[in-house]
Amino acid sequence: MSDHTVGPGAIRSGVEAPPQPAVEIEKQPFDIDRAMARIREAVRPFPRAALFELAEEGFNSPFEVLVGCIISIRTRDELTLPTARRLFALARTPAEISRLTPGEIETAIGACMFREGKARQIHEIGRRVVAEHGGALPCDNDVLLSFHGVGPKCAHLVLGIACGQFRIGVDIHVHRVTNRWGYVQTRTPEETMAALEAKLPQRYWIEINRLLVPFGKHICPGTLPRCSTCPVLAMCQQVGVTSHR
Repeated sequence: MSDHTVGPGAIRSGVEAPPQPAVEIEKQPFDIDRAMARIREAVRPFPRAALFELAEEGFNSPFEVLVGCIISIRTRDELTLPTARRLFALARTPAEISRLTPGEIETAIGACMFREGKARQIHEIGRRVVAEHGGALPCDNDVLLSFHGVGPKCAHLVLGIACGQFRIGVDIHVHRVTNRWGYVQTRTPEETMAALEAKLPQRYWIEINRLLVPFGKHICPGTLPRCSTCPVLAMCQQVGVTSHR
């Protein structure tokens, strides 16, 4: 059976097909190398995931990536990017952040969700990094997880993007898409992270978040995924998909 591959231009043409019921077709074995190569091309027209975009702009220290990740929680990338840039225009290092008041940080990040709590969290992390680590956030998973409100997703994204360590950052997109493929069978992002660490080739550990965030937003969203234009449809098991575009 030939692969069902349609260029990303079809996705952005402005013409949406009506929802279609999922149709059972014979699937090819899932080939992660082919899948990643095709997705890499498919997401090229779309905006990059916020933390990777910030890193490309030079906000790539462990502390900046961590602050960007905190800002991004429950906040769309379209708001995360300008919000992080606004804060970094005032302060970029732990020492500079610690010299701001939580109120000043809250004003700077006012567009994101839970701004008051995040402002206190960012200020406290800056203070602790100055007091406990000489003003430089170390590339250490235990240190990152010791900060209130920092979980494995943010810790792994910091270690992957800023420190070059092989870590998998699992957000809702990575969790949903890899389960929809049938590549893993898990119930939570934490379980997905463990399953991917056991199965995903290490060369893709950092890249999978960079690719699946735009892929999960623009091609494979939670409802009505665009299966008709998906570059990996021939391999995807479409787990849980009852209708699609």
